[in-house]
Amino acid sequence: MTDYQVDILPGPLLALGEAPHWDIARQSLYYVCQMSGSLLRYDFKENRTYSANIPGITHVSFIIPVKGKSEEIVLGSRTRLILVKWDGLSAAATVLRTLATLGEAEEQQQFNDGKVNPQGQLYAGTMLSYAAVNPSAMGTGKLYRFDAGSGADGGALVELANGVHISNGLTWNETKNRFYYIDSFAFDIKEYDTDDRGNLTSGGRVLIKIKSDDAATEFIADGMTSDVDGNLYVALFAGSKVLKINPLTATVEREILLPVEQVTSVAFGGPNLDLMFVTSAGNELTGPQSANAGAVFKITGLGIKGKPMNEIDL
Repeated sequence: MTDYQVDILPGPLLALGEAPHWDIARQSLYYVCQMSGSLLRYDFKENRTYSANIPGITHVSFIIPVKGKSEEIVLGSRTRLILVKWDGLSAAATVLRTLATLGEAEEQQQFNDGKVNPQGQLYAGTMLSYAAVNPSAMGTGKLYRFDAGSGADGGALVELANGVHISNGLTWNETKNRFYYIDSFAFDIKEYDTDDRGNLTSGGRVLIKIKSDDAATEFIADGMTSDVDGNLYVALFAGSKVLKINPLTATVEREILLPVEQVTSVAFGGPNLDLMFVTSAGNELTGPQSANAGAVFKITGLGIKGKPMNEIDL
């Protein structure tokens, strides 16, 4: 028996659901299907999910609303950061402009997870592209900060870390000026000290190992968020759960079980920020857990409250 309830949101089952972002102003959960490039918005009051596609865009890794612009969002799409206009209702969205690109030297990479820090700056990491012709180049990904208002495209990517396999979960503790980060195939969570300009002022310290180095690779850490007390919540891809981790003691305090195998990311939302939303993937899955694979889940009764998510300041 569990002390929480897991429900499925209305909406399509996705090949790779990702990047849940709770928008307080619209009381909506934005998320994406990475493999199809679909944008989705779950309207809490209506209990309805709207979706859209962008002509010519078939891959989207994250979605973040723009501060002060109700119909503008920033997306990671392969090697580009793009500014898009979507009213959250229509079946089509429009690219307004490219904000930044990885460049020719990084053409085998693609953006993966991205999130905004307390200063309104986007952090976004990369991984080897699904279409890359050189699989041995895995481990050449990077973590970037996007600085708006500079560079040829109106913004510049600032490298924060390199040697990354799959850049994934990101979250902050603003009271301690600390940043937490997941490289999935490092099988750990690292913590960094930060300054007021969004720079990392320390090397990545291993906070906790997700698995021991000699253990079989059964699951990987994927998306991540945090609550008002600074605890971390980590989605386990191929692990059917979300872990609650106390960063003060570097221990797992709770396992939140899901009825799917490929759990991809997690965010708090709802009118009181006390609901947990969890995305999942259903790509090429069969077996007993495949029925709901690719669904988005709403979890109630956890007794946890999250923090407001940050919008990008352009």
